[in-house]
Amino acid sequence: MRHFSILEHLAGQLNPLCRVLSLDPAVPHDLLAGLLGPHGTRSLTDPPAWPSDVADDHSPVEFSVAFTDAEPPSLRILAEVPGATPGIEANTEAAYAFLAANATRFGLATARLDAVRDVFKTSHPAGGFALWCSLVFRHGREPEFKVYFNPEVAGVGRAPELVEEALGRLGLRDSYRTMLARSIRPGDLGRRDRLSFFALDLHDGPQARVKLYVSHHEADAADAARAAAVVPGVVPGEVAAFCRAAGGGGRFDRRPLVGSYTLVGGAGRPVGYSVYVPIRDYVDDDLEARDRVAAVVAQHGFSTALLHRCVAAVSRRPLGAGVGLIAHVSLRLGLPRPGVTVYLSAEAYEVTPPRSVWVPAA
Repeated sequence: MRHFSILEHLAGQLNPLCRVLSLDPAVPHDLLAGLLGPHGTRSLTDPPAWPSDVADDHSPVEFSVAFTDAEPPSLRILAEVPGATPGIEANTEAAYAFLAANATRFGLATARLDAVRDVFKTSHPAGGFALWCSLVFRHGREPEFKVYFNPEVAGVGRAPELVEEALGRLGLRDSYRTMLARSIRPGDLGRRDRLSFFALDLHDGPQARVKLYVSHHEADAADAARAAAVVPGVVPGEVAAFCRAAGGGGRFDRRPLVGSYTLVGGAGRPVGYSVYVPIRDYVDDDLEARDRVAAVVAQHGFSTALLHRCVAAVSRRPLGAGVGLIAHVSLRLGLPRPGVTVYLSAEAYEVTPPRSVWVPAA
């Protein structure tokens, strides 16, 4: 029996996703192969080259589809680039090498990256990662590149210091301080509210962003609404309603809610906000997850038929036979592109069993 490689498995999901979204798969496939490097030929019968936190089963890649007002949906690939001998430091260097190899080809703007990369460098990195890469594919455009730093790379206690230093270098310290004052529960910074990602767009367009992500442990919909209120134009009640619809109500006491803030120069506070519901922890199976996501997608005016086709493109099993294929769902508010994003796991190595007893259809 022939065994598939990790690249073959992921390409078998990427290509149909591109077809569903009317995107040419050639460049996405080429960049996917570049992200995996020589590990792309690794058989799925072997364990992952590195236990990446990108996905629950340690797949190195996660897909997502962003439904956006006034433009066609876009496709995103989030990846941890494995080093030759994988490890946090080796993976970080491999990520930088991948970006350098594509900088001229796609006109990457790295000035802001170069300004802060040493802030998140340490000889003894903590946590599960230091640097991830994201690629976004939109109709009629070159792919957009983005990086995610781990603010806790030097330990949880130093994360606020590192983030303030990085944002200060980018002229965004005032927005950051306003965000902390208004979005963190009193006394909870580094405890229940933690700085989880620091993200940079690698282009110089007017919509280039710096984003800061905060994980809200043991939070509820009201906590998310309060955290979102710092952003002008965001309706806190809309955030709370989305959390309840996607998460089923109650406290998020398993995987945390996550909020992200878009920061731009010249603004004294964030200008955009997104909330991410880890739906896989609050449903029995992916059939329930898909139905909840379909409801919020429809509520915000997007196509549920397209959602179903995207889920079918990556799924290799009945939705009721596992949980985690649909990992997160997010609501994006404010600048630059409001909408809903659905995050789809590759499940290359493992399927998490459903929490309910699954009975196959006759």
